Amino acid sequence: MEVRLLQMDIVWGKPAENRRRAEALLRESPGADLYVLPEMFSTGFATEPEGIAEKGSDGSCETLEWLWQMAQEMDAALTGSVAVCEEGRFFNRCYFVRPDWKMYVYDKHHLFTYSAENEYFTPGDAAVVAKWRGWRFRLAVCYDLRFPVWLRNRGDYDALICVASWPDVRRTAWDTLLRARAIENQCYVLGVNRVGKDPTCKYDGGTVLVNPFGDVLAAAGNGREEVVSGELDFGMLRSYADKFPVLKDADKFELKL
Repeated sequence: MEVRLLQMDIVWGKPAENRRRAEALLRESPGADLYVLPEMFSTGFATEPEGIAEKGSDGSCETLEWLWQMAQEMDAALTGSVAVCEEGRFFNRCYFVRPDWKMYVYDKHHLFTYSAENEYFTPGDAAVVAKWRGWRFRLAVCYDLRFPVWLRNRGDYDALICVASWPDVRRTAWDTLLRARAIENQCYVLGVNRVGKDPTCKYDGGTVLVNPFGDVLAAAGNGREEVVSGELDFGMLRSYADKFPVLKDADKFELKL
């Protein structure tokens, strides 16, 4: 499977402008099966979402409509998170949209209490695995990456997608945790971070594709917009799991939500 990871700058609170920016990057890199955008790619990471989050009806919003449109045009799945307001509640919502009109929705479970995201947003309570062209993708958003029990592979996914707005001051943690999640879960990891700055933080990227051995297969340059291209090899993934079945010996965790 061909994947493209969009490491992009984000203009604060300007959904239309950010959609145009993302669309230009998409059109520069056709031919993939899956395109991954950062966390809150249409607005920037807003811990106080009033006036920033997109409002919609029946679970829709302008950025979701744009995702549908681009999925059709690119004949590919698109995923990324959006700040949305639904029935008076705010969600950091990751959409996974397919060109055959099927959609998966994951609401960020671990809200970033350090910046008071939990005071404004409602957490999701369900893990979500999106299926596309024979692959199973576990969806995660930024802070989720720090919680290995939540992301434990129980044989139910092949690749982990983590979309993020991860500040440069904690870049070492981002780099390390992406590789750790890949190794411990024997899966591919697609980590997509933004660049640029918002009113409180700076971001220098670190977008990567990591294989189950923890090797970085493709990476974006630091501090610049770039589309990372990579390939997921299903045969290699299955062969590795069969030869070295680590997950069969994993501890049995029970999550109490």
